[in-house]
Amino acid sequence: MTYDILTALTAFAFVSSITPGPNNLMLMASGANFGFARSIPHMLGIGIGFVVMVILVGIGLMQVFDTFPITHTILKVASIGYLLYLAWKIANAGAPEGAQSDARPMTFIQAALFQWVNPKAWTMALTAITLYAPDRSLTSILLVAAIFGAINLPCVSSWTVLGQQMRRILRSPAHLTAFNWLMAGLLVASLYPVVFAT
Repeated sequence: MTYDILTALTAFAFVSSITPGPNNLMLMASGANFGFARSIPHMLGIGIGFVVMVILVGIGLMQVFDTFPITHTILKVASIGYLLYLAWKIANAGAPEGAQSDARPMTFIQAALFQWVNPKAWTMALTAITLYAPDRSLTSILLVAAIFGAINLPCVSSWTVLGQQMRRILRSPAHLTAFNWLMAGLLVASLYPVVFAT
């Protein structure tokens, strides 16, 4: 991989990881509701789960979509349904010390598995492999995954920090409820490109 391609891949990994999407919006909500420390498994699940996803997409999953186009539609419907469910959970989350003390942040495994129904993660993984590992050699695939691993985790973690900082503003239950509904609405809005893609 040339220096120019490596630079372009690094820029793509940064921009696609730092911009709003389901992972970042959920981490912001988790930071606001549970704080940074309790959201660490969620952050690690996203970071490691996405790296594994990139590797598996690179070594063969792209061919499944090419061979069986219906799988793309099935994935799209499952992703939309699951994101709507998560939006509902975020909208109805409460502060851990509040009435809904059974509320918990997403676990490592849940966050890692979520990558498989996250439309933005699929788009990022498929684009990264197509553009930056077109030969699909194991070396290229692992390099793409390593670049994303180094860049993605700090980017998504910044959203948790932002959410945690917002806790100062969201001390009243009414403010926290409004914030959670806003995050749920933004999560649903993030589906727009998926639902209306041509």
